[in-house]
Amino acid sequence: MGVAVRGALLLVGTLAFVLGDTQWGAGEPTGDAYVQATETRVDFVHEIAPVIQKRCGECHVGHRAEAGLSFNTRQSLLKAEVIVIGHPEESELVRRISSNDPDERMPPNGPPLDPQTIEKIKLWIAQGAPWEEGYALSPQENQTEPPLKLAEVTIPPADDEVTHPIDRLAREYFRTHNMTFPQVVDDQTFLRRVGFDLVGLPPTPEEVAGFLADSASDKRDRWVRRLLDDRTAYADHWMSFWNDLLRNDYTGTGYIDGGRKQISAWLYQALYNNMPYDEFVRELVAPSSPESEGFMRGIKWRGNVNASQRVELQFAQTTSQVFLGINMKCASCHDSFIDRWKLTDAYGLAAIVAEEPLEIHRCDKPTGQMATPHFLYPELGDIDPNQPPQERLKQYARLLTVADNGRTSRTIVNRIWHRLMGRGLVHPVDMMSQPAWSPELLDYLARYLVDHKWDLKELIYHICTSRIYQAVCDESATPGEEKYVFRGPLPRRITAEQFCDTVWRLTGNSPAKPAFNPPVADRKADFVRASLTAADAFQLALGRPQRDVVVSTRPEVITTLQALNLSIGPRLHEDLEAGARNLLQKFADKPADDLVRHIYLMTLTREPTPAEKQVLTSVLNIESLDIPARNLEAAHVEDLLWMIVMLPEFQTIR
Repeated sequence: MGVAVRGALLLVGTLAFVLGDTQWGAGEPTGDAYVQATETRVDFVHEIAPVIQKRCGECHVGHRAEAGLSFNTRQSLLKAEVIVIGHPEESELVRRISSNDPDERMPPNGPPLDPQTIEKIKLWIAQGAPWEEGYALSPQENQTEPPLKLAEVTIPPADDEVTHPIDRLAREYFRTHNMTFPQVVDDQTFLRRVGFDLVGLPPTPEEVAGFLADSASDKRDRWVRRLLDDRTAYADHWMSFWNDLLRNDYTGTGYIDGGRKQISAWLYQALYNNMPYDEFVRELVAPSSPESEGFMRGIKWRGNVNASQRVELQFAQTTSQVFLGINMKCASCHDSFIDRWKLTDAYGLAAIVAEEPLEIHRCDKPTGQMATPHFLYPELGDIDPNQPPQERLKQYARLLTVADNGRTSRTIVNRIWHRLMGRGLVHPVDMMSQPAWSPELLDYLARYLVDHKWDLKELIYHICTSRIYQAVCDESATPGEEKYVFRGPLPRRITAEQFCDTVWRLTGNSPAKPAFNPPVADRKADFVRASLTAADAFQLALGRPQRDVVVSTRPEVITTLQALNLSIGPRLHEDLEAGARNLLQKFADKPADDLVRHIYLMTLTREPTPAEKQVLTSVLNIESLDIPARNLEAAHVEDLLWMIVMLPEFQTIR
């Protein structure tokens, strides 16, 4: 069956899975039909929530829900029926905020929303009104910021069943909430989960067989260590995470005209050599060599730009967001609507890097006031304004990484926990002033990182060897629940890179060469990893971002665009078509059953069930899987490959 026939017959089924009652789709259209795939996504937390909090919060946040409208959660907003997902032109909210009638216009008090803000809200609705999962607005007076210094956490006593410090803390949480500690997953589920999490790939059939044959009680601990010790696979995989966060890429805005500089070579070597995180931060903020300066230099946009997008303000925004989990975008224009940061705070950080006096602009208008270099937490120390920029940067880098600055260690711990467990201890990850569901566990892990010399691999090992990381997934969590209760890891979509890597390794059809070739002499790789390639339309459709802004989380909602690319997209068709030919050649002298088992193990980390084998004989148009694989038709093998990669089981980490 060719791509045209398969697309015609199965597109409806694909769309039903993607947009139906699934883990991510929630049965709602996402608005992607109205938005180009390459368009920058609206950042809800930083661009929409602050406006709602400031201009609508008095009447529609917290216990106030005038006219039945509450902005507390996405669910409460949708319940009010004031927006039509994907159709801002049909949305009552857009009509009211755009109205010139003082009796209808919202918000009723103060000046109208400016045209740029209205357009941003319209675009947000057109894109499906994405809302950070679990994020809830609350009255500002209810928000408190945790102490800067890490708490001294007392670990509950161990017993015969629970010995790991993380599990002992988690068990207390479960007891407090009258819940049973979850069971751990079986070996094959563990192998697939930890493989995707640490090196971006599921295990090979040989690795599965060897692990299942190992009867030692410590085999999971040793397997985690083995994955982390694979320096090439680890660095290849984690490049995606850090490229997203540090807005580094191989092509894109600014690279051609010199307005932007890659840090790819430095970043890869830092991951490959497991650079301590405190040194990692210092090298990015106060570079000792040109290789790492691209991050702090930002993007020099062409033409006239808003004052808040000057490279100095970008520095303030990116360093505070990435390393401290602080939204400084609002405070770059005016005093923040959602937390305590002021315009002078943002400009104080910007002045650290400024080569010349920096005038403060409020809402893009000059104030006549000059910025003074300033650190956000003066109790830890401050910046000497009389020093040249390079010295000021060193002072800033030191203040970010002193042991008493719990904000930095908490922020990276929270990001890693989110990456491995599906949701952070603090949510969202870029709003670290929000309360953690377990402040004790957060501070314990942050202290663990500092005490282990800021070694991220040791932190990851510590988390992945706990029972709670290895626990069965919490399938009961609902997107947007107002009061989150931790019950275990959440199911997660595999990333665009994980999808491509698994398909490319299976089919033997990876790109001939990478966009970025790591400068590591002893690096050994079996194929070109997606993290080292330039993003194509297929990867963009599967959620890989354009990295001209900081991206700390990727969307969990499956889109119509993804469904189209999976069902009739040329890139996947080419990979599967070539893969069918390659697999038939590899297994020509073996039974078809061996080929089928290989495909299942390479993708799902399990063998097909007897019931599945019966179905597969029909898919492959044969009477028995005992026939030689050479007798199979390539088109039927291609269909089998496509069916496997379309399974939710394949596309989900559980």
